[in-house]
Amino acid sequence: MMGKHNRSRTRDWMENAALRGLIGGLLCLPYAWRVPLCGWVMSRVIAPIAGYDKRIRENLAKVMPDLPKAEVERLVRRVPDNVGRSVIENYSGREFLERAGRSPVVGDGLAAVEAAHAAQRPVIFVTAHFGNYEASRAAMTARGYTVGVLYRQMNNRYFNDHYVRAMEQLGEPAFPRGRQGLGGMLKFLRGGGKLGMLIDLHIYDGERLTFFDRPAMTSLSAAELAMKYNAVLIPAYAIRQENGLDFKIIFEGPIPHTDTRTMTQALNDSLEDLVRTHLDQWFWIHRRWKARD
Repeated sequence: MMGKHNRSRTRDWMENAALRGLIGGLLCLPYAWRVPLCGWVMSRVIAPIAGYDKRIRENLAKVMPDLPKAEVERLVRRVPDNVGRSVIENYSGREFLERAGRSPVVGDGLAAVEAAHAAQRPVIFVTAHFGNYEASRAAMTARGYTVGVLYRQMNNRYFNDHYVRAMEQLGEPAFPRGRQGLGGMLKFLRGGGKLGMLIDLHIYDGERLTFFDRPAMTSLSAAELAMKYNAVLIPAYAIRQENGLDFKIIFEGPIPHTDTRTMTQALNDSLEDLVRTHLDQWFWIHRRWKARD
């Protein structure tokens, strides 16, 4: 009889094989075809099977209960479409780097980044699962900056292996969360490096802050690192444009160094303002709010 551990490994292997087959097939297509096609497959095929449709509706009902039904249904289709586009973009290596690298970069934070670079002062870009968060890193790479990234490893170890390789193709260094990547990340920051971090995942041992006026457990790590290493803390976002293939990169003004809770709440508020303007570009498929929060 197959044990629970073996069943889990078998399921992970089968899921990874299916995803690798889909990604591999799409990569054979021209870039301008594969990106919208992956969005369609995610929206129309994978999302209903994986339960993403239900999760999007639940999240929206939780924080925006008065949203018209027609808008909810639009988001149920558009949110997974953006997720699918982001997945295949991140596996497209040089083609994505070249396209996203041409993105315009605007906002009050750009001058602060340039000043920090000249002074060899570290910078922490705080972004979210919005648009395609890797596009902002690609845009900075194209401008001659090295931006490291802190990432959380996937639960499926088979998928994680090629996920990390694809991420590293878009720029290094890449540091896994936890003890394994901590030393390298801290050395990188102490040397005046630039680091990208995500703030919009539920963290069980995080701080109980608010997001969309609801309690949301949020990591204070970005603010803690900024305070400890005198890093400039910049909210950074890549907004997908109407053609579905290009981006506009926004660097908001630096978050003032006060205390880690206040700074992190400011980051949550910044993201919320952006999401309210572009509801279909945030990954509503995540379990951002948990029942016990």
